[in-house]
Amino acid sequence: MALALALLPITQAQALTTEGMASYYGDRFNGRRTASGERFDMHELTAAHRTLEFGTRVLVTNKVNGRSVEVTINDRGPYVQGRSIDLSKEAARELGMLGRGVAPVELRVLEFGGSTPAPSGSNDLAVAQAQRLLIDLF
Repeated sequence: MALALALLPITQAQALTTEGMASYYGDRFNGRRTASGERFDMHELTAAHRTLEFGTRVLVTNKVNGRSVEVTINDRGPYVQGRSIDLSKEAARELGMLGRGVAPVELRVLEFGGSTPAPSGSNDLAVAQAQRLLIDLF
């Protein structure tokens, strides 16, 4: 039963912090429409995520150098296995990951789409670990 519940889309009651790999997209997609209908601007602080609502604000921290950036989810992706988030080129620049193209990151939801503040809870770490396990399995 718990596994079935964990496979549902992310909701406000689920983990606020998780770890994963970030990549970025830029030049080739600049000006194209995102899944949210907005035009992609590689100079804005935006990102693509598979399940978070459009408009969700996420603090992304590069685990290698400690640099952080706040992005808004406006697209779907990444479509490469093992990646958690696709950042705009500007967000990747602020994280110092342009050279390598990918970086291990921590993702912390600050505000869900629709301006609902992220809830606080004591089981965030356990839920984040369960989500990481599911991401690794699939």
